Amino acid sequence: MPRQLGELEDAVMTRVWQWNRPVTVREVLEDLQQERSIAYTTVMTVMDNLHQKGWVRREVDGRAYRYTAVSTRAAYSAALMNEAWSRSDNPAAALVAFFGMMSAGQREALQDAMRIVAPTFPEPPATPPQEAPPADGAPPEDGR
Repeated sequence: MPRQLGELEDAVMTRVWQWNRPVTVREVLEDLQQERSIAYTTVMTVMDNLHQKGWVRREVDGRAYRYTAVSTRAAYSAALMNEAWSRSDNPAAALVAFFGMMSAGQREALQDAMRIVAPTFPEPPATPPQEAPPADGAPPEDGR
């Protein structure tokens, strides 16, 4: 499981995910500069770090690289949720608490997701019927 992205890493990856195409450092820089003052070398370093960590792949395009996301924002979010859930000493209680924090919109999204994945869940194995003990309290015929 990859670790959670830092603030600037997340800002960069948000653009890469939103644009959903190969991007250059210059494109990301120009978009980030609409919100904050940031240097080209800072964005270049962040994108190189994201490449080293396996978040993006890159291809040479002239004298620059073009970066593409390796996975989706949804896959990243799911991995974070799974990691947090798997670290709980009581996963059922963690889910109950998580569901309690959800907004109405989030609960609706969860219900939609469950409708999508429910058909893929395997049926639980059938349990053989238990033999009822005799009404008079005598042990069953097989001696148990």
